[in-house]
Amino acid sequence: MPLRARLTAAFLVVVLGPVLLGALFIGAAVNTVSDGRAADRLAAAAGVVTTTVRNHCERLAATASAIAVLFEEDTAVITAAAARAVETAGLERLWLTDLTGEVVAQAGAAGTDVARQARCRHPGTVAGIDTVAAEVEVHDADGRTVGVARASMRVDGALVDSLARAAGADVIVDDGRSPPLSSFGPEDAATAADRLRLARLADGEDGPVVSDPNGAVVRTVPAMPDSPIPVVVAVHADSEGELFGVLIATVAVAGLLAVAAAAWLARSTTRPLAELARGAEAIARGDLEIRVPVRGNDELAALARSFNRMARETQGYVVALTASRDQMRGQLTLLGQTLSSTLDLERILPVIVDTAMVATGARAGVMLLADPDEPGALVGQAGHGPGGRDRVGDVRLAVGEGLLGHVAATGEPVHGRIGDPTLPARSPREPGGEVVLAVPVVSLADRGDTTETATGDALLGVLAVYDPAGEGEFDADDLSTLRDFAGQAAVAVGNVLSHREVRRLSLTDPLTGLWNYRYLQVSLAREVERAGRFHRRAAVIVIDLDKFKHVNDTFGHLAGDAVLTEVATRVAAEIRDVDLAFRYGGEEFVILLPETEAAGAERVAQRLWQAVRDTPVAVPSGAGQPERRIPVTVSLGIAVFPDHGDDGAQVLSAADGALYAAKAAGRDTWRVAGG
Repeated sequence: MPLRARLTAAFLVVVLGPVLLGALFIGAAVNTVSDGRAADRLAAAAGVVTTTVRNHCERLAATASAIAVLFEEDTAVITAAAARAVETAGLERLWLTDLTGEVVAQAGAAGTDVARQARCRHPGTVAGIDTVAAEVEVHDADGRTVGVARASMRVDGALVDSLARAAGADVIVDDGRSPPLSSFGPEDAATAADRLRLARLADGEDGPVVSDPNGAVVRTVPAMPDSPIPVVVAVHADSEGELFGVLIATVAVAGLLAVAAAAWLARSTTRPLAELARGAEAIARGDLEIRVPVRGNDELAALARSFNRMARETQGYVVALTASRDQMRGQLTLLGQTLSSTLDLERILPVIVDTAMVATGARAGVMLLADPDEPGALVGQAGHGPGGRDRVGDVRLAVGEGLLGHVAATGEPVHGRIGDPTLPARSPREPGGEVVLAVPVVSLADRGDTTETATGDALLGVLAVYDPAGEGEFDADDLSTLRDFAGQAAVAVGNVLSHREVRRLSLTDPLTGLWNYRYLQVSLAREVERAGRFHRRAAVIVIDLDKFKHVNDTFGHLAGDAVLTEVATRVAAEIRDVDLAFRYGGEEFVILLPETEAAGAERVAQRLWQAVRDTPVAVPSGAGQPERRIPVTVSLGIAVFPDHGDDGAQVLSAADGALYAAKAAGRDTWRVAGG
């Protein structure tokens, strides 16, 4: 038998034997524990019910005694006091009789059926108990009995429910009525009857009786002098199936853990020898990258360390012979890729990271750029190797945050082992690694031999590489190489960003910031083509400022420019993100509304009309003069594709026609083409 199999078998015998014996013992104890808990719950519930009924009897007796002392008083006084007591204590009836049984005074219900009344301190068998009563003899000053005071309360569902709540169990009144009065309620009378029959089967037996189908456990509480209402209390026994299920699951888990532990023990004992044998075979085949794991500090671990050192040194000689050739070939390839993709940022950035890694011998690298939409933020754009390949897009840092944010904020490079007290602390959102070299990528800033600075608009990003080949750290030569390369990368990235900005400026209006007429032609043609393909609608709104020439002539062209800028701002604030706003020329604007029909376009036109006319436009005056507020109104024309034209030009022309119709109608309004 192999050594691993022998070790596994021995461990299972030692561990699983006690586990199985313990499981058998616990299973035998489950039934006893369950029965004992049910009996304890029933005993507690019975005690609570008896005590509660006794308290009611004592309260009734106390109320009757309070009325008895008024026997010599006027009947009206006794009746009034009895009425107050009935109302305050919630009694069924309170009455005072003389020795002949004649009622002297009473309050509450007068027609109580004495035959169905359970009497405190005089228990007996009463069928269909309606009330429970307590009586107190009335004595005169000489101690002679001159009458009887009685107080009663209803025995109904409310009383039974209060007993059930106090006892924490179901309560059934055992007075022979059908259906029985119980806390189950009239809708569940069959269950109450079943519990009552089960209790009668238990007469003469010790302990509770368990109902097999439902797991019910019941106990009879007979009538007693201080608790004259006979009841049955019922609870549900704890489910033994769940306990057995937990026990079986525990044994199964313990068995699986024992098997896993046995397998691990056997494997950890024999694995180092097998790994050394496989490593020696790999070296013999020429695989110099093979390394065997070093486990622990015993003799086998020392042998593994010596083996790895031998393989590493042998591999170093081979790598040194081929590194120069491979690096030169790779640099030529990367240079060609860079030159052929100087305006494609998505292709340039991975090439920059690859080149930086090759130049410094790093295993990983990452490139972060300043976010143009969020000043003061750095966003991961490209990464390779551990910590940068898979989730570089999730890297987002504030300038000044963590190690890379510190480089961006100060313009100073950082290199060393992460965690070194002399280095800035690493942010949890930065890529991982053990050794780092990071430099800022700056533009339009002078860079000396030892220091660099980066202002907010000059910062392009941060270039970082991690974990050099071997076990050392990045040295001064690596820092110098990466700084020089970062300057070249800044030129390439700056060219791309400048090209993007020039393209953006060619499509936007410099005064209002809206899209210009050139982009209107492209966007309108694209949206009409899309709407026609999918049988959808698209709306165009043409806006013209009313009497804008009067504004220029009266207040000057600077005021006119301020009016145009403010109107453009208000228009852009009233449309959706998918809508586009254009400056058509002069004082005219165009709104393109995808997926919009005439009714929706009219609602947008109304919002735009109100946004412009409701608040006059504030324009600056001369030096020392208060600013002026110019009321502005607009006229709007609406057209919808394909209702008012088969292509973009026709729809735009129809919207122009609707605009002229709005102006002809007196300005300060809107019209729909064809309306």
